[in-house]
Amino acid sequence: MIIESLKLGFVYGISMSFISWIVGMIINSMLVKTEFYKKISNLNFIKSRTLNKRIGIKYFKWIVKNSFFKFFNQKIKLENKNTDLVVIRNEMTLSEISHLIGFVFVFSVAIYKSITVGILFALAMMIPNTLLNLYPSLLQQENKRRIDDFLKRKTRNTN
Repeated sequence: MIIESLKLGFVYGISMSFISWIVGMIINSMLVKTEFYKKISNLNFIKSRTLNKRIGIKYFKWIVKNSFFKFFNQKIKLENKNTDLVVIRNEMTLSEISHLIGFVFVFSVAIYKSITVGILFALAMMIPNTLLNLYPSLLQQENKRRIDDFLKRKTRNTN
């Protein structure tokens, strides 16, 4: 019974995480022109590079770059030295916030399922939600910090 609940919760979590990507994009498209969006577009949950390393963002980044996930958002790609980093950063922000919305959506469903089905089911749901929504968002935040650092250095060097 416990193993079955964990398996079902995990599979349900994968399904809900994929659905949440669509939910995130829809809600994000409504938020993008609001003042609230400007406030949340510079989120930075984990500022420490050491902590990012400890939670495995480096490995997650490798998985994204070397699996089918690399084909998902082709707008976030450095083609050459002439690539506009501000445009790339904006695309990263869209992706980051869409994933965060998706994470909150699945988290809300998991809370409901913890009450109606059971806590193990809900916890199992959160594993794919973390991997498919939270980690991509954290990776975008790290990449945005790297772009921001580069743009600051570039601005300092041109002055």
